[in-house]
Amino acid sequence: MSDDPLTAAPRRPPNILWFCTDHQRFDTVAALGNPEIRTPYLDALVRQGAAFTHAYCQSPLCCPSRASFMTGRYPSAVHVNYNALDYFPPAAETTLVSRLLAEAGYECGLVGKLHLADGHGDPYATEPRVNDGFGWFDWSLGSHDDWAPGVHGYGDWIRAKGHEPSAVFARRPTTPNRLYAPTPEQDNIPYALHQTTWCSERAIAFIEQAREPWFLCVNVNDPHPTFDPPWEYYRRYDPDSLSDPHFRESDLEKQERLADIEWRARRPVPTRPSEMDAKRVRAAYYAMIELIDAEFGRIVEHLKAAGQLRNTIIVFMSDHGEMLGDHGLLEKGCRFYEGMVRVPLLMAWPGRIPAGRRCDSLVELTDIAPKLLEFAGQPIPPLMQGRSLTRLIERGDDGEAHRDFVRTEYYGARGLPPGTSFATMYRDRRWKLVVYHNHGKGELYDLDDDPWEFVDRWHDPDFRDVKSDLIARTFDATAMAADPGPPRRRDR
Repeated sequence: MSDDPLTAAPRRPPNILWFCTDHQRFDTVAALGNPEIRTPYLDALVRQGAAFTHAYCQSPLCCPSRASFMTGRYPSAVHVNYNALDYFPPAAETTLVSRLLAEAGYECGLVGKLHLADGHGDPYATEPRVNDGFGWFDWSLGSHDDWAPGVHGYGDWIRAKGHEPSAVFARRPTTPNRLYAPTPEQDNIPYALHQTTWCSERAIAFIEQAREPWFLCVNVNDPHPTFDPPWEYYRRYDPDSLSDPHFRESDLEKQERLADIEWRARRPVPTRPSEMDAKRVRAAYYAMIELIDAEFGRIVEHLKAAGQLRNTIIVFMSDHGEMLGDHGLLEKGCRFYEGMVRVPLLMAWPGRIPAGRRCDSLVELTDIAPKLLEFAGQPIPPLMQGRSLTRLIERGDDGEAHRDFVRTEYYGARGLPPGTSFATMYRDRRWKLVVYHNHGKGELYDLDDDPWEFVDRWHDPDFRDVKSDLIARTFDATAMAADPGPPRRRDR
């Protein structure tokens, strides 16, 4: 990616490349402060555009988060509250940004996961669709072989290369932490046949044939567990040289107190990092992200060679984070620690987004869709709850808050047995409040003094007034996030 400034403002609607990973936490970009990982293309994107360092997802689950940022609304407002949905609610499709852009004349493509609902059937078929606006739909939910031929683009691509998916995806038994640490003799899926590689290849194919303006969503499955990078990338990281997770012995007691709150990971919690082989997990996780960076870079380099980079908005983000051993936890579940709900969000458009803009203001992933519509010259639907990032992009952190707070929901307990939970998070610049509804439990952190959330003030009498105030605020925020329902009749 070139660092040369491109200052000529385009006169035609911009193309939009929206690249989304799965399970990538916020602190995994070298240019934003992680010296242990190699992300040269993301680093270049940071230099050339805007980095939103405090971006929060609206759910720590895939389907609710994706439904939220694709519509600019909260998961509960679009009625996508958990994974494994039978279908995406048709009433929510009216604010899908892909549909709105298609109706505005964009050619829209999807590569990889959409995950507004789940695959169906035996063997699986593609997820049921609504009017999502995607004319190009190259779909892949993950790297497993129980897909019917003709519906799973990644599996069909592997077959076209002369391999059987069942053989490519075959793995040796894993450890409880879902780590497949490769060796030179026993590799995982090689990068030439990897789903991330397939995504970049199909993205380039779309760009080559699409008329402008186009809108392309690329959704790789990594770094979602299992932690199974190719040997070529895993070998670049020495686990012993990597930092430890954010963990204290007191986390064991804290997680035991929350043990009746649903946790979706396959490993029992809590667990000391030394007992989950956390440094090798981190090495595998970083290797997966370095592969993502390289394949993202392939797409950017193709845009540059095709002469389209100048008029293309690039967005890079993730749907939610990964605990990665912090507080004794792996993967995701009903928790709201920074590694779980705070994600990378980078945005660039030469000449229109100031190079090197760093924004530390609180933002939500709901804020992306309205900004993309503005970039495309389209109105923002009244039902969208996100706030356009325009002022932040133009003026940066100038003292006026983009948001006073961000909120995240976990309503993934519906239909599950007792002992699971509904929960909400409210986070302002200083405080984070988590309420586990119907459990009488919660967490309260002073992020100024305790940025990694070790000292829970929920039961501290000295913080009773702060807690009461934040509970009232989160109650108001939850009420204001409700779906308003059908429009009112104009004569009433």
